[in-house]
Amino acid sequence: MRRSLVVGNWKMNGTLASAEALARGVIAGLDSSTDVAVCVPSVFLPGLQTVAKGTFLALGAQNVADKESGAFTGEISASMLVEVGCKYVLVGHSERRTYYGDSNASVAARFCQAQSKGLIPILCIGETLEQREQDQTFSVIDEQLDAVISAAGIAAFANAVLAYEPVWAIGTGRTATDEQAQEVHHYIRQYLALKDQAIAENMQILYGGSAKPDNAKGLFAMPDIDGGLIGGASLDADSFLQICRSV
Repeated sequence: MRRSLVVGNWKMNGTLASAEALARGVIAGLDSSTDVAVCVPSVFLPGLQTVAKGTFLALGAQNVADKESGAFTGEISASMLVEVGCKYVLVGHSERRTYYGDSNASVAARFCQAQSKGLIPILCIGETLEQREQDQTFSVIDEQLDAVISAAGIAAFANAVLAYEPVWAIGTGRTATDEQAQEVHHYIRQYLALKDQAIAENMQILYGGSAKPDNAKGLFAMPDIDGGLIGGASLDADSFLQICRSV
């Protein structure tokens, strides 16, 4: 059986004091029944490493450099993230792809860098509204997956997580139904199964389309949805814990 995983993405929010308080609030409500992590601004990681030590809360970063080290001003390497307690790192988040030009090739390079240092990459994939309306959902996902498979090999997915982000349903007022989300999750799992059945069966695939306490239970009940990548609702401990308890 696949374990459930819920990951909070705090994005560019908070102060060190509020981040530590939020982490403590989440930790207070956790047990070992579900894997839970928060991907936080990198400058907060050293402080949160101390807060999370010895608890059920894992830490993640929101991005990682596509190079190991060198003259890349402003970038943060995988080894640096490991040093401050990261277990997970987001790669290819829709906001990175949309606002900062992360291409399929650079996302694949970031994925490989993360794994080279023992981090678990959470590979984000998904289509925009325009792509969905043009019936390109599955071809977009194929391209995004194939870029990483080509660079890292299918075996690398044994130590990775996938997050499906329907970009058209994030912050737009539109929502994906449980069945729409399940359809794409099922497609992703079947696509991987064509390359490696065992990896497909064990792959944690998260839903990243604005899950909230009032819709999480229905989404997480779908057979191919193994948890969520949670944005705004992860900035409130009570809301985030309600979602964690919905799996």
